[in-house]
Amino acid sequence: MSTVSPPGSTPDPVPGTYTFQLPHDPRAPGIARAALRSVLEAYGWAELGDTAALLATELLTNAHRHTAGSYALSIGPGAMDAHRLRVAVWDGDPKVPPGFGRCLPSADVAAEGGRGLFLVRAYADDWGAYALPAPASGKLLWAECGGPSVTPRGTPGS
Repeated sequence: MSTVSPPGSTPDPVPGTYTFQLPHDPRAPGIARAALRSVLEAYGWAELGDTAALLATELLTNAHRHTAGSYALSIGPGAMDAHRLRVAVWDGDPKVPPGFGRCLPSADVAAEGGRGLFLVRAYADDWGAYALPAPASGKLLWAECGGPSVTPRGTPGS
């Protein structure tokens, strides 16, 4: 069952941080994507819906396909810019996919898969990955989208 964690009692930069714990179920990425769109709509960030859903889909699908356990989607403000949206996926495998950093090997255009990270790089304003040290274990892959042209409802200037 998926759970939602509302933002803390002190106001975070918009849109707050939500974390969805997902079981290893083939329906989980779609459920998480629907929840992502609901959060964006609630905070007035619906214009980022398509891009954020694409980024989340690629990261969630990789977590589902390449790990055996549960995984989580986090949605929150960008690390350096509150007008960006950060989509992050945690899973229990500490191995970061080859090329997820700044140097990505070429993709086989005839292959049925293997182009997800290229899509992340093409549509994200920034992206990254890191293995989590013990005792947390696993890894976090993240991508950010949005920018100065996006002003969520409830922020100065909206």
